[in-house]
Amino acid sequence: MAALTLCLDIGGTKIAAGLADSAGALVHTAIRPTPAGAAAEDVWAAVAGLIAETLPVADGAVAAVGVGSAGPIDLPTGGVSPINIPSWRGFPLRDRVAAVIPGVPVRLGGDGVCMALGEHWRGAGRGARFLLGMVVSTGVGGGLVLDGAPYTGRTGNAGHVGHVVVDQDGRPCPCGGRGCVETVAAGPSLVRWALANGWSPPPGAGARELAAAAAAGDPVAVRAFARGARALAAMIASVAATCDLDLVVVGGGVAKSGAVLFDPLRTALAGYAGLDFLSGLRVVPAALGGDAGLVGAARLALL
Repeated sequence: MAALTLCLDIGGTKIAAGLADSAGALVHTAIRPTPAGAAAEDVWAAVAGLIAETLPVADGAVAAVGVGSAGPIDLPTGGVSPINIPSWRGFPLRDRVAAVIPGVPVRLGGDGVCMALGEHWRGAGRGARFLLGMVVSTGVGGGLVLDGAPYTGRTGNAGHVGHVVVDQDGRPCPCGGRGCVETVAAGPSLVRWALANGWSPPPGAGARELAAAAAAGDPVAVRAFARGARALAAMIASVAATCDLDLVVVGGGVAKSGAVLFDPLRTALAGYAGLDFLSGLRVVPAALGGDAGLVGAARLALL
């Protein structure tokens, strides 16, 4: 069997494992829910179980391992402290994975940069040199590919665009800051604003129902998405001006809303991105869906 890369994508909602060939095609995937509120070792047991389930499929052909994790991460130590996995604080993820697969190199990266790498390699970002990959879902995450290579920064956390401040007097954010774009444009934030401004859905309705209402012309839902899109556009313009981007790829559950998000986003971006060198900046939907993190982790392992 040709050499394969074991790839892991670890987040607060799900843990995924896959095997990718040298071209980045996934030949096997497996997914488990992330144990909610579980102790550190119980979360690790879910990861280790997926690895144990996946390795026999490779039949000894695993040559490298790539791990994408929700952050913050600490590349120098290989530890992770995901905001959405409270029991993992400085958890030695890279060393734990390496101990399960001895003798195979393990590369760790943030889930945002892995998403960006996956879309750059095999998705909507192919051919771009300076790319921001974003996930707009229950939070807002991101990663950067600059001059064709992943840009991780000093600790591995470059590209945390969800915590760009867009409202100086805005709501407190779980990160400890205030007015981050995540507090305006993430799915729960859109729903919270809509409910406070007169949206009256059935009990339990969330961002998906809000998007459907916006598509049907509900004025409050339309305003909620327009408000979130403006916040995203302000953030994108700031990051684009800083990094001289040529493409932004947007994925995640909220991005599946389609035109109700992308139309006001592109309109607002035209008003924020006024510099000449940003005139060609494009914003496009992601192409790989939930596989982007796995594909990007595989790419990271091969760099």
